[in-house]
Amino acid sequence: MMNRDDIITYGGDKESCIEEGKEKNDASSLQDSADFSGPIAGEVGQGLQRNLQARHLTMISLGGTIGTGLFLASGSSIATAGPGFSQVAYTLIGTMVYCFMSSLGEMATYLPITGSINAYGTRFFDPALGFMLGWVYWFSWSVTLATELVASSLIISYWIPPETCPGWVWALVFIVILTTLNLSSVKAYGETEYWLSLIKVLAVVVFIIVGFLYIGGAVGTPIEGAPKPGPQVFNMDPFHNGFMALFSIFLNAGFSFQGAELVGIAAGETKNPRKNVPRAIRQVFWRIIMFYILTILIIGMTIPYDDESLANEKGDIKSSPFTRVFVQAGISVGGDIMNAIILVAVLSAGNSGLYASSRALHTLSKEGNAPKFLGYVNRWGVPVYCVLATALVGCLAFIVSLRQIGQGEAYNWLLALASTTGFIAWLGIAFCHIRFRMAYKAQGRSLQDLPFVSRLYPFGPIYTIVICLIILFGQGYTAFTPFNVKAFLSAYVTLPFVVILYFGNKFWAKTKILKLVDVDLDTGRSFLETAPPIMDSESECNQKKPNKFRRVLASIF
Repeated sequence: MMNRDDIITYGGDKESCIEEGKEKNDASSLQDSADFSGPIAGEVGQGLQRNLQARHLTMISLGGTIGTGLFLASGSSIATAGPGFSQVAYTLIGTMVYCFMSSLGEMATYLPITGSINAYGTRFFDPALGFMLGWVYWFSWSVTLATELVASSLIISYWIPPETCPGWVWALVFIVILTTLNLSSVKAYGETEYWLSLIKVLAVVVFIIVGFLYIGGAVGTPIEGAPKPGPQVFNMDPFHNGFMALFSIFLNAGFSFQGAELVGIAAGETKNPRKNVPRAIRQVFWRIIMFYILTILIIGMTIPYDDESLANEKGDIKSSPFTRVFVQAGISVGGDIMNAIILVAVLSAGNSGLYASSRALHTLSKEGNAPKFLGYVNRWGVPVYCVLATALVGCLAFIVSLRQIGQGEAYNWLLALASTTGFIAWLGIAFCHIRFRMAYKAQGRSLQDLPFVSRLYPFGPIYTIVICLIILFGQGYTAFTPFNVKAFLSAYVTLPFVVILYFGNKFWAKTKILKLVDVDLDTGRSFLETAPPIMDSESECNQKKPNKFRRVLASIF
């Protein structure tokens, strides 16, 4: 643990600020921020490095969220329930995301530890809960990686048909690229993800601008006999198929938002998490809400809900709503450009998925809940074997080579698996927040000492738990009328494993639910208690008063 004499301050001149910032950037281990002398669950350190800056943290979360869920799955949601219900579904899921991110923000700023989702379950409730959440979260993002790889092969088929080059070849190429990136230092990963995410954020902004211009008649040529873009398209049947259709697209909407919680996962490798984590959470939520609501609105006002290609049942990238809007707006080259950007977005989301799952697996190993060799970290702060193990699961994407399964159907199966496990992880975050607050109160601590306080407590976590439970248990209702084995397994196959993981570990390890007064609220925050805000780098020292151009960029991105 650092001594008070070693703590960096920045009250002096600019030169001393820069020099001290450089010293901080040279830190090689997370052990600078905490003293872990015993086998405490959720421990930080172990060779991981705090090299992620605020801009990396924001873009990592955006990168994990803006992917296939937005670019591909949004069209099928509108086709199923109409533009009106789609808007309602994405808005409701968005509000739930805000609630659980607020909960995560409070815990992650108080205890910025790597693999926080499973670590918080272990520390605040029961080691068996941490065991279950860790493996579920690892599986969720591993399957998501496979989902993104399937999507990437679909996108490539826009230019190169599968008959010329099978989809599994592209999946293999991309899994090698993503694995190589994640085997680099966390700083290299963060920098790569920053630029990849920036490209797709810019693409979404351009899409929104072009979409509104097309709706307003400034660009594009109306299709003869087709409804006029705007209210005429939106009002065809905005609430299609009734309430049950609304319910059925919650899973798609939930998958689209998954990745926002990466802020908490990356907190343990972030510089000055007390300042940067709350900032990233606030920025990411509002930007994602803005992007999703406007995007769904534009698609719903430009492409009729009954357009057969909108449902995209065959997984044809040519029918991506983003590509369609550009083509209809008269920007023929926009189709190729948009597909290239969608490919970047998909790879970015897969990159974030590989990062998140490898950190969750690393935490499981350090807690003794995964093979010990997975805890190995190289000199660049990368859990090598965790990355490789996750990449191996990502090879599920190779099933796109099986003709009897088909690319589109494989994507839908993987989408359902990733969505279900993602909701379980969100539910776990909300539950851990309730336990954290109860323990905090039981130990006589003041909320004024928290660096970030969730104003939505207790409504926020309760609302998240209720919505997640409704979706998890109600998502497969269509499988019962009439009963469809395939649909039933797709909806509920993961739930029995959740129960088995929790109670199996509880029986095997003989774990007990922790008493509130025994919950460890101190390990991992000793440095934060004594250290004032730390400048991340020389650039932050020089940018205390950013110019107008930088302020405009900061407000948008």
